[in-house]
Amino acid sequence: MDDVGRDSFAAGRVARILAEELIRPVVSEVTAFVAELVRGTRVLGVLFYGSGLRQVDPEGVLDFYIVLDRQADWPRGGVAREANALLPPNVEYHERMIDGRGVRAKVAILTIAQFRALTARGSLDTTVWARFCQPARLVWVRDAAAADAILGCLIRAVAVAAWWAAVLGPDSGMARDFWEALFRRTYAAELRVEGGDRSIALLAGNPGGRFDALLPAAWAASGLRFVQEGDRLCPAVSAETRARAGRQWRMRAELGRPLNVARLFKAAFTFVGGARYIAWKIRRHRGFDLALTPFEARHPLVCLPWLLWRLKGSGMFRR
Repeated sequence: MDDVGRDSFAAGRVARILAEELIRPVVSEVTAFVAELVRGTRVLGVLFYGSGLRQVDPEGVLDFYIVLDRQADWPRGGVAREANALLPPNVEYHERMIDGRGVRAKVAILTIAQFRALTARGSLDTTVWARFCQPARLVWVRDAAAADAILGCLIRAVAVAAWWAAVLGPDSGMARDFWEALFRRTYAAELRVEGGDRSIALLAGNPGGRFDALLPAAWAASGLRFVQEGDRLCPAVSAETRARAGRQWRMRAELGRPLNVARLFKAAFTFVGGARYIAWKIRRHRGFDLALTPFEARHPLVCLPWLLWRLKGSGMFRR
């Protein structure tokens, strides 16, 4: 049985785990898609994450985060830039033909300064650090300095996630128990539509024991003392600290609804390609091809009454 305190090597271990993970190869369609997406732009890096990374689905939608130095470094209108500055990230939908096959992706956009702010423990928004304590690949990067800056944000995301896992999780348990408790909380805070078993699915396979290794390493790096006996961990978290953390988390959970509503409202005006994305979702899940014209794709709000009429005529709204 070991009583573990601050470990001068633990931070390096977290960094090594994440750095090795970032550079693992991905399927060629992903790198080709990203190369086309960023051609002619000025971006720091592109992170690939989500279900498309965990399991390849040829008919699915890939998930990327584009990290910028400045808002002006990504081509879009002034309203979209201002909206992204106020409430990041903006989301866009892109399609490309890669080797004769259609590839689709949701692309979130934020600056490196926003990435740092949203992976800080004091952030009231849980979405970014909760995503990037999970596996990701750095599929495009400008240079070594940009790679280091992005890696630093991922290290922060893991540190924040590990701390919340300690104060919101069980008194003792396996690493998986702490991560499951954390992901149940973050999904609830984000008002996600996935089922309650989503937190378990995120840990399925636990490639290379990634989550098992990261949790104690992150605790040690932050100086959070814990006892380890075999696979079981017991963080030294007082009842007072748990109570205070519970109050802080309730504030974040309550903020989830207005943040969600605000992002939906913003997306109505800034979601580039949003109409094509919705059309794809309808086709994939209901089998109806909305077949948008170029004008409808560019102006979905103007055409909304007509689009709803076509959906009604298709029988989509029948029970």
